[in-house]
Amino acid sequence: MSLPLAGKVAIVTGASRGIGASIARKLASDGATVVINYVSSTQAAADLAKEINEKGDGKAITIKADLSSVSEAKRLVDETVAALGQLDILVLNAGVMDYGTLAAIDEAAYDKHYTTNVKVPLFMTQHAAPLLKEGGRILFFSSSLTINTAVPPNYVLYVSTKGAVEQIVRVLAKDLGTKGITVNAIAPGPTDTDLFRNGKSQQLIQTFEGMHPMKRLGQTSEIASVVSFLVSKEATWVNGQTWFVNGGLNV
Repeated sequence: MSLPLAGKVAIVTGASRGIGASIARKLASDGATVVINYVSSTQAAADLAKEINEKGDGKAITIKADLSSVSEAKRLVDETVAALGQLDILVLNAGVMDYGTLAAIDEAAYDKHYTTNVKVPLFMTQHAAPLLKEGGRILFFSSSLTINTAVPPNYVLYVSTKGAVEQIVRVLAKDLGTKGITVNAIAPGPTDTDLFRNGKSQQLIQTFEGMHPMKRLGQTSEIASVVSFLVSKEATWVNGQTWFVNGGLNV
């Protein structure tokens, strides 16, 4: 019995750690050849590729590219096709999240967030789309904060970029859907990663857990499982949607 993603090539941006690493593992376990994109975590990316290749369901290679740059994003696509001969799945996980209220933000912070979270994923998609065949999958990343009425005021830049992503997804689904390519977004809630825990006290972590109906944080594997479905053949009729994966924190 063949694996559901056997013969497929997937790029996962920002895949050396956290949610991205779990997605790479899951897609490879489904049979895909996965490109693990990273910018600075060379050893983590190499270790993940070794782990995937030793397991033997799918395969993995690593490609370094700084996805705060459109030209680097395009190079990532080009090197993937040069190395593997095709591209079927694009998972746009990489992003930045800094904090600042209206009074504290500046143009540099604005440019950083909109370049990395909106501009680069959009133009990477533009570059990749002609290479995708019918059945291709593009998955953007949003955040459950876009529907959270308790969103803190210091998230203004981050959440606004994710709102832009959700609108891009809606429109690109109409455009690329004519070619049999689906475009969706996944919007995780608080997820237990090193990045999420960084700079937060244990008391604050417990506050996040207490807000949740299940009294815990989401796990990266729970996000990866939904990604696995959205990029599969079974999700052909899911297009232009943002899936909120937060266990009921935001409803």
